[in-house]
Amino acid sequence: MKPDFQRDLIPRDDALYLIGALNAVKDKLHNAAQQWELLDENGHVPAAPSYTALLQHAADAQDLSRDVLRLAADFARSPHHTTRAGGTVLKHLATAATISSHAAPHFTETAENALALPRSTNPTDRHYLTHRMVIDHASARAFLRRASDSLRDAAKELDDHLGLQRFLSTLPRREGPPEPPPSRPGGLHR
Repeated sequence: MKPDFQRDLIPRDDALYLIGALNAVKDKLHNAAQQWELLDENGHVPAAPSYTALLQHAADAQDLSRDVLRLAADFARSPHHTTRAGGTVLKHLATAATISSHAAPHFTETAENALALPRSTNPTDRHYLTHRMVIDHASARAFLRRASDSLRDAAKELDDHLGLQRFLSTLPRREGPPEPPPSRPGGLHR
């Protein structure tokens, strides 16, 4: 029984479309992780961090996570997720969906601590809140970067899959079973 490689291939147009969608969301996640900063130019938490700006980070992170979830859900509904490459792509998408969903709560915690910081008069409490903000904000950005990396890996898997398709298209096609080797003249000799 010969394997049916065609059945295990994701159509080129579908793969290219998904690569484009993955790269678009990957870039948004990466840019957000790079641009959304808490610390000032001196590397310190501002005396009065903007609750509104930090809450906006949380809202935008939630939107980005929703985009990742849609990509994962759409791909999971497609017939392509059952192929070998599709299973790997789905694994990367599932990882990205999980990781991206953790960013918004950390940004929200940062915003909540920013709101409490000006009302805190105890230096120890201020120190704790400041450190907590730095940790939560950095964690949220790390989740965005890791989700971006998972989407990059999914796109790479699809790109490798397209490379395999290009290679397979260069192989000569054979119809039917292979021909048996020619018999030796004279039969068996002892």
